[in-house]
Amino acid sequence: MTPPPRVSVIVPHYNDLKGLDICLRLLEQQTFPRGDFEVIVADNASPQGPEAVERTIAGRARMVVVSEKGAGPARNGGVAVARGEILAFVDSDCQAEPQWLAEGVAALANYDFVGGSVSVLVEDPARITPIEAFERVFAFDMESYVRDKNFAGSGNLFCPRTVFDKVGGFRTGVSEDTDWSHRALAEGFRLGYCDAARVGHPARRTWAELHAKWRRINAESFGLFGHGAAGGVKWLARSLAMPLSAVAHTPKVFASDKLDQMSQRLAALSVLYRLRFWRMGDCLRLLLGARA
Repeated sequence: MTPPPRVSVIVPHYNDLKGLDICLRLLEQQTFPRGDFEVIVADNASPQGPEAVERTIAGRARMVVVSEKGAGPARNGGVAVARGEILAFVDSDCQAEPQWLAEGVAALANYDFVGGSVSVLVEDPARITPIEAFERVFAFDMESYVRDKNFAGSGNLFCPRTVFDKVGGFRTGVSEDTDWSHRALAEGFRLGYCDAARVGHPARRTWAELHAKWRRINAESFGLFGHGAAGGVKWLARSLAMPLSAVAHTPKVFASDKLDQMSQRLAALSVLYRLRFWRMGDCLRLLLGARA
């Protein structure tokens, strides 16, 4: 019988066949030996149906259909059928660089679970939209998440299967990567960062896309931190501080080496201030709704 692969790559997917095809193509180009890892696509009941997803996969991965909505349940469903001793999580809209898997697995020699890095990809570098300019500066600061906020993004995460089984699966209704990482740390596991385990992620291009992202993140963060009397007070203070945080982050826009033109920096600033004022209102809405 064929021995089980050393690594299982878990790819949650919903309604993005083009992104999935790119993701799988780049996983086929990894420097890590192909016979030592399997790829599992955990499809979250995409509207195209499992046959269309299977056609896109085209033999490059195994598929499991997970009916419970959410990337967390999809990841859990992928883990349930995984055979590897190491789990590597990457989202279907991410584009893994060739060394991604090898570097992430190697980093586990020094840590119990590891977060990788994310590069923000833009559609046309010569015509960056204001939202893309903002995302280039502020999106996916994975090193800061690991070193300053003690969590690894679940879209680029490595851990042994034994660690995942001890911590348990991803939960719904909360910021799943923060919650999972904090539970892992509470169990005594060590978190590390690996810059060389890098994937690309397309920037959002419109306000509607950015609004949808932060509405979801606000709700998940409130589910994790905003309940109870003490949590409510902290959430209120956090909400009211949102506009001030835009002022604090303004120098970061001008210092960033990810933007080339002053017009791009001003566009990023306009999105920063608009978003922080909107997030303040949305966070207050969540607090008032919970107290009603």
